[in-house]
Amino acid sequence: MTHLFGEPLEVVNIGLASFADNILTTGGTAVQVDWRPPGNGNEDVARSLANLIAHPDVEAANRIAYARYLAARPVLVGVGRARETIPGMTDRTILHSGPPIAWENVCGPVEGAVIGAVMYEGWATDVAGAQALLTSNEVTLSPCHHHACVGPMAGIISPSMPVWIVKNEEGGNIAFSNFNEGLGKALRFGANGEEVIDRLRWMRDVLAPTLAKVIDHIGGIELKPLMAQALHMGDEIHNRNVAASSLLFRRLLPAALRTDVNPADLAAVADFVTGNDHFFLNLSMAACKAMLDAAADVPHSSLVTAMARNGVEFGIRLSGCGDQWFVTDSPVVDGLYFAGYSSADAAPDLGDSSITETAGIGGFAMAASPAIVQFVGGTPDDAIANSEEMTNITLGRNEAFTLPSLDFAGTPAGIDVRKVVDTGIAPVINTGIAHKAPGIGQIGAGITRAPMACFSSALNALAQSLE
Repeated sequence: MTHLFGEPLEVVNIGLASFADNILTTGGTAVQVDWRPPGNGNEDVARSLANLIAHPDVEAANRIAYARYLAARPVLVGVGRARETIPGMTDRTILHSGPPIAWENVCGPVEGAVIGAVMYEGWATDVAGAQALLTSNEVTLSPCHHHACVGPMAGIISPSMPVWIVKNEEGGNIAFSNFNEGLGKALRFGANGEEVIDRLRWMRDVLAPTLAKVIDHIGGIELKPLMAQALHMGDEIHNRNVAASSLLFRRLLPAALRTDVNPADLAAVADFVTGNDHFFLNLSMAACKAMLDAAADVPHSSLVTAMARNGVEFGIRLSGCGDQWFVTDSPVVDGLYFAGYSSADAAPDLGDSSITETAGIGGFAMAASPAIVQFVGGTPDDAIANSEEMTNITLGRNEAFTLPSLDFAGTPAGIDVRKVVDTGIAPVINTGIAHKAPGIGQIGAGITRAPMACFSSALNALAQSLE
C-alpha cells in the first residue's frame, strides 16, 4: 500500500466531470468517461431496458429485420401521378412529412405548402380561398409515411403531382417520393407564389412525362450501386447530392436521346436537372424508405424504421411496434444560418429526409463527405467522428455503402432503440432549416440530434408488448 500511494495519481472518472477537474488541479491524471444513467435515470425506462437487453425474442427478430434491410434492392421503376399510384390517396388528400398532425396545429412552412398545393390543384384561386377550404375539413391531411411515401421538408404530395416509383426487387414492397423542385422559393419550404405553382405545373406536364419515357426505355435503374458510388465521390446523400445527381443524369441522358422525347422538352429537362444539385435527394429518400419498409412489422424487433418531423413533433417508428408513432417536440436546429437570419427565425426541425440517417447514410455517412461541413457546420474530423459514434447505436454495418476515409468500412446502419437509450447517444441528422413563416424558404442548415424522449417511449412500448 505504501508503494501504491507513492505512485502518481492516475484516475478513470465516470460521471460528474467536476471530480476529474479536482484531480487535475492537484497534479494528477484523469481520464473522463462521459456516462449517464440509461433513460436519464428514469426507473421505468431502465427497467424496460434491462428486460430487453439480450432478450432472445428481440435478438431473433432483429436478425430477421436487419437481414431484410440489408437484402433490399431498391430500383427506380417509373414515374406516376400520385392519385393513380399511391395507395390510399384520394382526390382530396394532401400528404405531409412527419407524424400525423391536424390542420390547426401545423407549422408555418407546412401551412404555406399545403395552401400552395390547394392552389396548384385548382381547388382554390387564392390564399384566402385555400384557407377557407382547409378550415372546412374538405381536404384530408395524412402523413407520407402512412402511404409508403417520403417527402423533404414540408413533404407535400397532392393528387396530380408526379412521384418517383421505387420497388424493392427483393421483397416486392414499393416506395414513393415527390420530385425535387431545386433551391430558392419552393413549396417544400412553404413558398406558394406564382413562380412556385408554375414550376410545379411544368414538372407535372413536361418533366415527369419526359422522365417516365426515359425510365421506361431503360427498364429500371438500380439505386444502391449508384448511391454507393456517390459516397465514394464525396456525397453523404442527404444534404449533399452533387455526385448522385450527376451519376443519375449520366444514366438518363443517353437513353433520352434514343426516345421520341420532344427535343425542346428534353433541353428544358436537362437544364433543370443539371441546375439542381439536390435532384437526387428525393430518390435517395424513396430508396431508403423501400429498404426500411422491408424491415418493418417484425414482431419484437427493436430496429428503428423511420425518423420524421412535421415541424411541431419529431417521431420514430419501430419494426416491432407496427404503425405506432412515438413523438416528442421537434427541436430547433442550432446550425449555420444564412446572412440576416438566426435560430429565432427558424421553424422546428422538419421533413421526412431523416429517413436517410435511419437507413445509415446522411449524417451516419458524413465521413464520406468532408465538404458537407461547409454547409452544415463542424470540421472534417467532426464528420468522421459522427460516423464512428453511430456504430455504438446500430446493429451493424452496411457493406453496400462503404466509407473511404474509414478504410472502406460499411456505414453504421440499423438503429437499435435499446442501444440509443443504453448509451445516451442520439442519432445524428444533417438537415436544412426552414424559416418559421410560410413562403420565405430555407435559411440555413445544420447538424442536429434526434430527441431522446421518443426513443425512451418506444423502448417502454416494446417492453410492454413482450410482457
